[in-house]
Amino acid sequence: MFARAFFASVLLFSLPAWAEDHPPAEAFGQLPLISHPHLSPDGKRFVAIQSLGGKPTVAIYTVGAAPGTLPFVVPTEDGVIDDAVFVKNDRLVITLKKSQKQFLDNRMRTWVRAVSVAADGSDPHVLLRDNVTFDSNTYTGVIADADLDDPTYIYVPLFVGRLQPQRMPFEDLKRYNEGKAEYDVEKVDLTTGEGHQYVRGGPYTVLFLMDGKGNVKARLDESMRPLRDDIYAYENGDWRAMGDYDANEDNGAHVMGMTEDEKAIVRVADNKDGYRALVRVPLEAGKPETPLFSAPHADVLGFSRDEWTGAVTGANYADDKMEYVYFDPERQSLEEKLQALFPGLTVHPVSADVAHDAWIVEVEGPRNPPTYYYYTGGEPVAIAAAYPQLKEGDLGEVKPYPYKARDGLEIPAYLTLPPGKDVKNLPVVVMPHGGPDERDMERFDWWVQFLANRGYAVLQPNFRGSIGYGRKYTDAGLKEWGLKMQDDISDGVKKLIADGIADPKRICIVGASYGGYAALAGATFTPDLYACAASFAGVSDLRGQLHNENLDNGPDSKTLSFWYSRIGSIFDDPDKLDNTSPARHADSVKCPILLMHGEGDTTVRIDQSEMENDALLAAGKKVTFVCFKGEDHYLNTADTRIAVLKELEKFLAANIGT
Repeated sequence: MFARAFFASVLLFSLPAWAEDHPPAEAFGQLPLISHPHLSPDGKRFVAIQSLGGKPTVAIYTVGAAPGTLPFVVPTEDGVIDDAVFVKNDRLVITLKKSQKQFLDNRMRTWVRAVSVAADGSDPHVLLRDNVTFDSNTYTGVIADADLDDPTYIYVPLFVGRLQPQRMPFEDLKRYNEGKAEYDVEKVDLTTGEGHQYVRGGPYTVLFLMDGKGNVKARLDESMRPLRDDIYAYENGDWRAMGDYDANEDNGAHVMGMTEDEKAIVRVADNKDGYRALVRVPLEAGKPETPLFSAPHADVLGFSRDEWTGAVTGANYADDKMEYVYFDPERQSLEEKLQALFPGLTVHPVSADVAHDAWIVEVEGPRNPPTYYYYTGGEPVAIAAAYPQLKEGDLGEVKPYPYKARDGLEIPAYLTLPPGKDVKNLPVVVMPHGGPDERDMERFDWWVQFLANRGYAVLQPNFRGSIGYGRKYTDAGLKEWGLKMQDDISDGVKKLIADGIADPKRICIVGASYGGYAALAGATFTPDLYACAASFAGVSDLRGQLHNENLDNGPDSKTLSFWYSRIGSIFDDPDKLDNTSPARHADSVKCPILLMHGEGDTTVRIDQSEMENDALLAAGKKVTFVCFKGEDHYLNTADTRIAVLKELEKFLAANIGT
């Protein structure tokens, strides 16, 4: 009953009809039909992000509703939906983001605000008043605690000026307002949006840990000069220092949350074998840190959280696919039952009611787009698939394709093969991941599968500098942008050619963010290897990128220290930065280049693609530059995704065929 009612509602709500037998770009580029489902505490409703008119919207469903019942749709015009969660049985909080310039600030910023609405989508209230100067809230999308025992209030961290009611971006406060502002916890009335100070923090506070019952337990400060992370416990209305950590480069406390017994903090630290692991930091004074969880020969990549208490309940890591482990035996037993029900796929609960009697479960694999199920211990009931137009036969097989770099380093990689084609002399798209502190694995990727469906083999190399394989592997990529990291990618291409998989005259390199940089670097520094290159939001000038990070975060910031460790310093490595910046060597390019960028991108600003475009035009090279108005770094709308795929499809067909 639940499945039929829900699925029918989803189809009536937003499923487009395709007239073509061959899946069009829209079938891959549409926003997921459903994502981020979240149950209410009593399990009677759930909210999900759903595509409507090519944009994310909020849909609220009633469990067990009659067939054909449509959800409540919350109208949201002022920004892009970022998330939506129930915080009480009768109220939820929606967060929205927007990239825009504000008065007295000529740089594009990402602004985030939160809105409380009733469970039927009515009675909206913006949480915390807008700042008079900036006409917007910032950093109010974080909920520190919902406290289900209180029907009216939640707890939201907020920067507040001591001299005036000021709400400014976090990085600006640290740079310009030191000592004049603090990061507090405010107790916020969901029915009015009004809040008042609950617990005071400090000018360098970035995180509060609470227990799910309205009690603050600890906080994290990120200090400058020197860069340091400090953890404080909250006892009897006062703060007690627990420990401090060097925060230079990518060091620091890396606090994740509280343990389920509320007696310790969970943070990430390298274990004795050099892999990222979870560590338990007791709140009790004088007690030492102890190991909590380590994965076998892999970095911990993330963690699971109890959505009602905020406690860290488990961890995840990747072998070839993501694996989930839970600390509580009952939750681990649940995970094992789910894995048995969906063998060979990645499966894990994404939401539960407060009693843990009902769950929403996500199931996915490389040729199985994410599908959500309702589970109460019996047979899982299908809710909906994120990409219902795509069938397994439309998608390519994904398999590990490890190889050795020229210096002998083992490079993990994945190869997606086009369905229905012989694995010989294929046109190839090389697609390095972003980050670069990320990694690829065996999972569904709408962009990769679109390319495979169009007849291309896709290589995804986890070059040195990728995470997941231990500190030594990540550190091997330090200051190797355009150098050994790029060699790792080139060596994967040469392996494909040697194996007879790739047609050496039909290879294109494509990527986004760091992957966009790698695409431009490939075309620039190995110009005979590629027939074309395409970059979405790619870095082209390393000095320029570091300059932007400096302006956005400050010269003494943790963020800039991190990027100096990854790319190099403007002061110590100027020649290396210039020598590995594609925009400064456009005359070396031989192949056509496609540049795409969102106008509102605040992660890699659009000037990076503008510099590359200008340099290529000045050098007389063939370049196409597509700017997406109103888009940021993350491809938020279906219009942008579909346009990216269509531009890329046309570009690839013209330069390497199919």
